[in-house]
Amino acid sequence: MQPESPDMRTENENGRRVSRFAWRLGREWLRLGLPSADGHIVVAVSGGADSTALLLAMHELCSSQRLALKLTAAHLNHCLRADESDADAAWLVGLTTEYEIPFVVERADTNAEAARTQDNLEQAARRLRYNFLARTAANVGAKHVLTAHTMDDQAETMLLRLMRGSGLEGLGGMKPARDLSPGTDVILARPLMSKFRRAEILEYCTERGIEPRQDAMNHDLAFSRVAVRHELLPLMERFNPRLVETLAQTAELIRTDNDSLDSLAMVSWAGAFRHNSENGIDVRTLQELDTGLRRRVIRLWLGTMRGDLRRIEAVHLRAIEQLLEPGRAGRVAELPGGARVQRNRGWLLFQEKDS
Repeated sequence: MQPESPDMRTENENGRRVSRFAWRLGREWLRLGLPSADGHIVVAVSGGADSTALLLAMHELCSSQRLALKLTAAHLNHCLRADESDADAAWLVGLTTEYEIPFVVERADTNAEAARTQDNLEQAARRLRYNFLARTAANVGAKHVLTAHTMDDQAETMLLRLMRGSGLEGLGGMKPARDLSPGTDVILARPLMSKFRRAEILEYCTERGIEPRQDAMNHDLAFSRVAVRHELLPLMERFNPRLVETLAQTAELIRTDNDSLDSLAMVSWAGAFRHNSENGIDVRTLQELDTGLRRRVIRLWLGTMRGDLRRIEAVHLRAIEQLLEPGRAGRVAELPGGARVQRNRGWLLFQEKDS
């Protein structure tokens, strides 16, 4: 990377120029330890400013040979906004054609998915989107999927989780990089999240002469995240003008502490887990742990047994902890989705639905 320049465009050793925005993205890319060569990257795009900026900046870095990577843009049409959803997809076809970026698009009935799973629309849309991105990555042979979450998104996420009640894992917000799904070798990366504000992303789109698509749902105050963005954050910024940066930094500190505690929990879990077909965990080992560490071990166990911790709340953890009390042999704790945990003598056993 070249030394920082006050100019809006910087040159690399080959004299190929990139925008200041793309240059900063390249620095963050390297800081996160993401590959600079011989890789294939899927960029999730919605047509909005954030994902459009991410795609175009990545294209700058690759076309200038700062990164020797292949790009594929991927868009899932959630079919939630009548003709507007189709127009978003058509706009992205034009954009990716102009820049000669391979483009994959699919349609999904999000309303039907929400009804089938009894989730809200946001949860259903998210699950459909990540499943689509996983399929796309597998089809093109990509090991990294990028989403355009910003520092503003991180701050909103932290506030939402704080108001709903969350432990350290939730308050740590989103990770800059994580496994796309359990058991996969595909990494989900968010290279805009730690350093980029929404305002500078809009500025970059303007500099590029791009007018991103507008989603009316992003202004619907009926959605909690939208209300936090347009009402709560501006109010809180009266007390701290740099609130978004402060919240993002706090989330990073919490995430670091949480990772350390998870490492301790993994050691305890290894001593409590029963490696046989009954999928059990030792009661006595759990009883000897302090409350915080015990709950982490239980969460690790449940996440392994279920495949995820979706819809697992504090009430479920407390119900499982009650099974550790004397005289609870044969009792059960019900879990979301029909699974349950039963105490059988000295073990807690995980039982799938209808097992």
